[in-house]
Amino acid sequence: MPEIRRLPEDLVNRIAAGEVVERPASALKEVVENAIDSGAKRIAISLVDGGLSRFEVTDDGCGMDRAEMAMALQRHATSKLPESLIGEHGALEQVTTLGFRGEALPSIASVSRLTLESRPQGGEAGWRMVTDHGSTIADEPAALPPGTRVRVESLFAKVPARRKFLRTARSEYAAVLDVVRRLAMARPDIAFTLDHGGRRTLAVAEGDSLAHRVSATIARELEDNGVSIALERPAGTGTMRLTGIAGLPTFNRGIADQQYLFVNGRPVKDRLLTGAVRGAYSDMLARDRHAVLALFLDLPPEDVDVNVHPAKTEVRFRDAQNVRGFIVSGLRSALSTGDRRSAQSPDKGAMGRWQTEPAGGAGLPDAHAKAYAGTTSLFRDPPGADRNIVGESAQGWRGEADPVAAPLQGRVAESAAAPANAGDFPLGIARGQVANTYIVAEAADGLVLVDQHAAHERLVLERLRAAGSGASVARAQALLMPEVVEMDEPACDRLEDAAEKLAEMGLAIERFGPCAMLVRSVPHALGGSDPAKLLGDIADDLAKHGEALLLGEKLDLVLATMACHGSVRAGRVLRTEEMNALLREMERTPRSGQCNHGRPTWVKLSMDDVEKLFGRH
Repeated sequence: MPEIRRLPEDLVNRIAAGEVVERPASALKEVVENAIDSGAKRIAISLVDGGLSRFEVTDDGCGMDRAEMAMALQRHATSKLPESLIGEHGALEQVTTLGFRGEALPSIASVSRLTLESRPQGGEAGWRMVTDHGSTIADEPAALPPGTRVRVESLFAKVPARRKFLRTARSEYAAVLDVVRRLAMARPDIAFTLDHGGRRTLAVAEGDSLAHRVSATIARELEDNGVSIALERPAGTGTMRLTGIAGLPTFNRGIADQQYLFVNGRPVKDRLLTGAVRGAYSDMLARDRHAVLALFLDLPPEDVDVNVHPAKTEVRFRDAQNVRGFIVSGLRSALSTGDRRSAQSPDKGAMGRWQTEPAGGAGLPDAHAKAYAGTTSLFRDPPGADRNIVGESAQGWRGEADPVAAPLQGRVAESAAAPANAGDFPLGIARGQVANTYIVAEAADGLVLVDQHAAHERLVLERLRAAGSGASVARAQALLMPEVVEMDEPACDRLEDAAEKLAEMGLAIERFGPCAMLVRSVPHALGGSDPAKLLGDIADDLAKHGEALLLGEKLDLVLATMACHGSVRAGRVLRTEEMNALLREMERTPRSGQCNHGRPTWVKLSMDDVEKLFGRH
């Protein structure tokens, strides 16, 4: 049998580096987290070649003396775990700092040239230690202000097998920027700067509000196109809090790269939290679109385990389903307060294609130009025409046909007199219908265009959801003949365990032998669904997520499909009173600013923009 022996210290450090230091971004994350834990109020980061050649982190934290610096370069040496957490009965889950393993600096020093300079607050002088791939090459005094400066150069220069797996400088810089953004969002009380190649790419001031810090870091438009979140719920031995800012569904992206999640101030990438976000937006976004948000979840330390991943990017919750439900309900509640808005203003490219009619008929087709030459106005009034009524034919005005006016694309409804309280209606008063698809309304502050199908689709969905929010008995539709659904035994086991929760939602099932389930009732909204397919999908969800909470999301998806088929279609002629009734219901209905697929239901053109189109500004 081969001899068992202890690994050399340098090899242990290099193995640990494989877990902690994957690329420049992961090394920089560890260094910046150390700066945050040191109590710094200003952190400056500079990069060369995306961190491949060099990166440097300077902070104004508590600093270290020579002995502490030497200890910091030893494995598993840390100042972040007090004695109460280290002893025999210590509770490691009570740790509140970002780092605590004591592996980062020695691991980075084993695969790079690391220069560590520090001076304690109130200290008379600083000190410098330089380690080149595990070997100390300098240990000397240094001149620097109080705080710490860490420089990492030539990462993996002597480990070619690791170096060749690094990407281009541009890709590595993108990863670094993502790390810095996350850490900056987590601590709005700290000022951050990031310089790359001598160019400042990020700068945020100390003491920002959370909403301002998030929007300044992600996208400036988010502050105007998002809703704030501030919710609490009892959890374990304390309180669970959810704060942050969530973008309106119409403010979305094609990739999920701007979803930032934090647990007790720690940036994490957690599948449970990501799934909760997707569930909260399930009936408000198309499947290929993703929300933009930053969520901060705070809960008692004993209810979350942060010691499950070497890089501390993953966590484990004691009550994962309660956390997921809290996030889904919290997001939906917040979005219902501000989602009558539409995040999308008229597209600038589309607005640029508005054209004024050229003088003298220039640019008109020949036939129209000849007709134009004999008139004084493109839209002249035939004798006896009624200017207050627009007909439904392509003639334009009642009376003789106008050879110049283009045929109307769809129906233009009769204009109705505005009621006395028209100023109380944010979406204005309907003035017409264009292409039998878009409602044109006049509001006090501009012109509103409404997509009648998208808007009514959302209204129908909210009606269906409201109808199903009563008691479970009212929401359940008993089957005339109970249906037996055959499934494999593990799937039946999962469904049987969740039967009580499913019954609360109107789905009554019971075990019918080892490999079958008996369906006695289904949710009222799913009355026409196939029980076998429904149970199959729920069993798959339970296997994937472990709980029946997704049945609620499934109901939303089914209701969304029903709403789409039951809503007013594009091309349907609406009377003026029908248009106004639609506008009034939109003003009262949650989430009416976007359809079930995340597209805007209405856009507004301010009167200033209208006047600009006509050269009045």
